[in-house]
This record gives sequence, C-alpha cells and structure tokens, in this order.
Amino acid sequence: MPRDRVTLACTECKRRNYITDKNKRLTPGRLEKQKYCRFDRKHTLHRETR
Repeated sequence: MPRDRVTLACTECKRRNYITDKNKRLTPGRLEKQKYCRFDRKHTLHRETR
C-alpha cells in the first residue's frame, strides 16, 4: 500500500500535534506543512517525524 500514516511535529515547540497520511510514491521525502500549533498559538512549520 503506497499510503502511510505520518506524525507531524512543530519545529518550534517540538511537540507532535497532527497525524496525517501521505503517498510514499509521490512524496518520498519528509512532509512539511504550515499548521496551527495550539501550544504556541500561531501557525508554524510542522515536519514529519519518524
């Protein structure tokens, strides 16, 4: 199955806030998205963790 569940962690507070899925065939690298961090109370960059 090409889709995997990944966890997104905030780059500022380092907390794992979101769980999403991605297509491994189309995006082999780490996923990065601008998401809202409720601990920082602002939009920050969230990266895929392992």
